[in-house]
Amino acid sequence: MSGCTSMFFQPDKREVRNPAQLDLAYRDVYVKTPDGLTLHGWWLVADAPAAGTVVFLHGNAENITTHIGSVYWLPKAHFNVLLMDYRGYGKSAGKASLDGALMDIDATLDYLLQESGLDSRHLIVFGQSLGGALGVYAVAHSPYKPRIRALVIDSAFSGYQAITREKMAGFWLTWPLQWLPVLTMPEEYDPVNSIGRVSPVPVLIVQGEDDQIVPSYHAQRLFDAASRPKELWMVPGRGHIQVFNDIRQRERLVTFMRRAIEDPAVLPQSPGD
Repeated sequence: MSGCTSMFFQPDKREVRNPAQLDLAYRDVYVKTPDGLTLHGWWLVADAPAAGTVVFLHGNAENITTHIGSVYWLPKAHFNVLLMDYRGYGKSAGKASLDGALMDIDATLDYLLQESGLDSRHLIVFGQSLGGALGVYAVAHSPYKPRIRALVIDSAFSGYQAITREKMAGFWLTWPLQWLPVLTMPEEYDPVNSIGRVSPVPVLIVQGEDDQIVPSYHAQRLFDAASRPKELWMVPGRGHIQVFNDIRQRERLVTFMRRAIEDPAVLPQSPGD
């Protein structure tokens, strides 16, 4: 049972790099959670004029000092970025857990939108892998949903039980234990059960077709369950959270976010629109 939990949360305390090493203007951010923990993050300052602010939710392993590689390019595209480590990751206090991570996202949005004095206009939530799954539930249930202009999820799985069973089935030693996720992973947090509630916030689902960690059918399940407006990008030749290694896909994402900010009504409703 503990193995199911550790599959989703693999925190690391080490600092690999910081924004200054990437020639980015930034400041340290500290957020208090309702249960008394202090979370650490970075605020990356957009090149003027700022078009909006991206709240970035990273994947299950390491911390923001490695995941900054997914978003370091956004400030030059005129987007501020707020990266926070969930509890137990990096310099954030506490022990990693599913309930705790969702509480941390709520606390981060509350800090940004109510207390911080940071630029909270034109807010985009962008989650990768586990961060995408967490982001779906967080946005769908957030009291701040009317303030969010778009949700972007990259390489996210459709359900905690589903992805755990897949991984256990792929290894002979854990194959007989595929029933364990039913006991350890609550379906109430499954992205596929919440994504329909994200509307009217536009949803962009991004998936590399060659993803060997989260198979591409998860993206299709999420798209089918989502309400409009929504888009699905299935990108050939790309693996897990690799789509935005391509500068053309970065430019495409910036275009999507600007459209979501300026007029979400013009966004396509399906891949063929």
